Amino acid sequence: MIGFHGQTVLHRPDQALTVQIGDGALLARETGIDVVYDMRANDMAHGGQGAPLVPAYHAALAASLTKADRPVCFVNIGGISNLTYVGPEGEILAFDSGPGNTLIDQWVEVNAGVPFDQGGMIASEGSVLMPLAERYLDHPFFTTDQRRSLDRNDFRPPEPDEAGLHDGARTLAYVTAAAILRSAGHLPHPPQTYIISGGGRLNRIIMADLKEIAARSGATVLTAEEAGFDGDATEAEAWAYLAVRSLKRLPLTFPGTTGVKAR
Repeated sequence: MIGFHGQTVLHRPDQALTVQIGDGALLARETGIDVVYDMRANDMAHGGQGAPLVPAYHAALAASLTKADRPVCFVNIGGISNLTYVGPEGEILAFDSGPGNTLIDQWVEVNAGVPFDQGGMIASEGSVLMPLAERYLDHPFFTTDQRRSLDRNDFRPPEPDEAGLHDGARTLAYVTAAAILRSAGHLPHPPQTYIISGGGRLNRIIMADLKEIAARSGATVLTAEEAGFDGDATEAEAWAYLAVRSLKRLPLTFPGTTGVKAR
């Protein structure tokens, strides 16, 4: 069986509209394998935002963890960071947590001509400009009780005269880490463990900041690999898992993940 994501080219949840290109029926004919695709549509038809879909898989991964690790928070640091909370009794909440790599990528591309800060090398030579960092962290997104999906344009990189290359990269790495922990403040219980996947886990400065800030509340931060998972394949694995859930007519999304009104 194939769980086929497709490529999202339009996603407007407020209009119950989502478009993923890719022909699942053609893929099934060409491969001779059953294909499950267009997994967001039914969620949106029942009042959900069609995303995120990965939390059901995060909950399955959490089942392999000890009770001492819970509540656990799975964090994906992509362009935008998002988190999945799995509580002591298995309850699931999920939402975007703030800017991930997008601000850093935009900053170093403009100021250094490189697409991303590999391993945090540029940030490692800078210092955090706290007034600039706090300007990002004072954004209404972090203070309102309503959680919502983010677009990469909701946060913009600093102006060229606000920071040098290295200080800008260092400050934005701190913002990426601090935003995750600030958003986690909206969870019902403080997580005991944070498990990090996505490209951001490869930035050692982001990871160091995450560990330092989380330690203040007694929490542990692990990469997906340190927790026994594959940080590069989590989303691909999730779509395979969701395909099997669909075959067994089990729900793919929940009120606490997409806002869907019915399963």
